[in-house]
Amino acid sequence: MHTITLEGPADFDGWRVNARSLALAGVPPQDTQWRVRGGDDGGLFDMAPAEPEALPPGLMPPPGTGLKVPKDFIELAKAVVCHSDPARFGLLYRLLWRMQSEKGLIGIATDADVVRARGMQKSVRRDCHKMTAFVRFKEVPHGQGQGRSGQNPRRRFIAWFEPDHYIVERTAPFFQRRFTDMDWLILTPHGSSAWDGQALRLSPLAASKPDISDETDDLWRTYFSNIFNPARLKVKAMQAEMPKKYWKNLPEASLIPDLIADAEASVRAMVARAASQPPAHHFRLQEAMRNAPAPDLPPAGTLAALKEQAKTCTRCPLHCTATQTVFGEGPENADLMFVGEQPGDQEDLAGRPFIGPAGKLFDTVLNETGIDRRTAYVTNAVKHFKYEPRGKKRIHQRPNTGEIEHCRWWLKLELDLIKPKLVVALGATALHALTGEKSGLSQRRGQFQDLGQGQSLFTTIHPSYLLRIPDLGKQGEERLRFEAELAQVARAMQAPHFQAGGSA
Repeated sequence: MHTITLEGPADFDGWRVNARSLALAGVPPQDTQWRVRGGDDGGLFDMAPAEPEALPPGLMPPPGTGLKVPKDFIELAKAVVCHSDPARFGLLYRLLWRMQSEKGLIGIATDADVVRARGMQKSVRRDCHKMTAFVRFKEVPHGQGQGRSGQNPRRRFIAWFEPDHYIVERTAPFFQRRFTDMDWLILTPHGSSAWDGQALRLSPLAASKPDISDETDDLWRTYFSNIFNPARLKVKAMQAEMPKKYWKNLPEASLIPDLIADAEASVRAMVARAASQPPAHHFRLQEAMRNAPAPDLPPAGTLAALKEQAKTCTRCPLHCTATQTVFGEGPENADLMFVGEQPGDQEDLAGRPFIGPAGKLFDTVLNETGIDRRTAYVTNAVKHFKYEPRGKKRIHQRPNTGEIEHCRWWLKLELDLIKPKLVVALGATALHALTGEKSGLSQRRGQFQDLGQGQSLFTTIHPSYLLRIPDLGKQGEERLRFEAELAQVARAMQAPHFQAGGSA
């Protein structure tokens, strides 16, 4: 039986050197025994790693020899050695031994040894995440511990954490990068780490919880209680992400039971305080329009006169909450006309169609397909912004059939005045307003049809649809399809004898 003594509970380098030597010497896993030696004592801010123990001469590998292992196994072993299971080193050596004859072993998800090692790896990674999330530093005076001295000493902090595994060495570089401008010490039952601005020191010794307090704890509790959102409370998810074993070391933990108990009442209070009116500038714009002097009316029967008439539209209730009518814009003799759904929040305030996020995407695709927006007429099926007030935001709501029907009167007048050769319906609402039919977008998408009176209709999606797709891959596919459809429109408009129905 070969007994191997490692210098620390997470001594990966020691395990690797010894495991390589044993495997090259032909020592099977059942003939090995692994144990860990304790480290030497040291001061709080004066710790140093131990030197690795020399190997027995009979087990030194010949020069130039080695073992073949996949890169994935190295990363797996670095995590597994940090696990608290006493059998971790033996498990890793058994995997190393088997991999020499069982190619692809590490990729067999059903192998018992692989499953056990992967589970340890996952547990260690989760423990590391918890440590980086829940460590709380507390400032200590310079009289405590052994730190650097000087005319301008750095501030010093101590933290206590209780991990499940030996992850101090694994997580110490994170804290070094994150808090490099201060001296700190992290104590745990599974070892400690310290940083003094020059060197990162580690100790495998178990530490005791220090009795320290921080005057900023009250400030942090005040901040935490004010950012706590009861409307998004999910107790099970919170307990899974922050198990109760960590609560006792967090200053805000004392607040959590009461915050949970009062969550329902807090949500009701939030709803009662929620804004039920549009932003203040909405009313200022409406007031300014009401007090503006009457403009000189343009000649009747022109697009300008129609736009002026639409400013005082009261055909449906939407005018009561919208800031203003958002009429179409573009040349009065445009051959190409785009019809969207309704104005959005930015359009409602500015009084112009397609200038918000969807409008910017629309402009980008137009440029990519060679369509000059300045030569086209752009409008919406509904001329007022329909929304739901939610806090300080106005959330878009789709117009209903009645609102679309009321606004078809304005859209028909626009079509009669402009007489475009091709009308592009951007989305189902526009298709409904132009044809009177409530469905059929998917069947008609990407196709031309006769609209009557020498006009053709082409159907595609509204650009806002692309912005609502959460999956980036799906979003990219739909973006390419939208570009291809507008390219069809561009080619049709360039045809020398474009006719109704899309034929040349």
